[in-house]
Amino acid sequence: MTTPQTPASAPLDQPLYGASFGEAIRRFFKKYSDFTGRASRSEFWWWYLFAVVIAIVFSILIATLGTVGNGGRGYGPIGWILIVAYIVWVVAILVPSIALIWRRLHDANLPGPFFFLGFIPFVGGIILLVLYLLPSKPEGARFDRR
Repeated sequence: MTTPQTPASAPLDQPLYGASFGEAIRRFFKKYSDFTGRASRSEFWWWYLFAVVIAIVFSILIATLGTVGNGGRGYGPIGWILIVAYIVWVVAILVPSIALIWRRLHDANLPGPFFFLGFIPFVGGIILLVLYLLPSKPEGARFDRR
């Protein structure tokens, strides 16, 4: 495994081992649709945590403010605005999230198309979770740009 790098010394085409929360989020958006290269476990899991927190915040807001202005009978205008905002967020992060998964698999020296294992009913998500948890392997450098 390569030595940990500081954010200032890690080029975007290389994984950033030991990435901080903020650095992982910045790198996620800088590498928006880049399916080449690798992503360290810290890059991957910090982003995953951020995405889950955003989903929870939207869920709480929709549950608490969603019926405002409609007398409690379904979603009111604020609820629909929040739902549309969440859908826009999900669409905006869809491609870069798949790209991050692809790069995380590369870092474990696995081909990116293993992402599609997640579509296997019942066990696909478990298989991918195990693959995401695998340690980085130097052989994964074969997926870097040359």
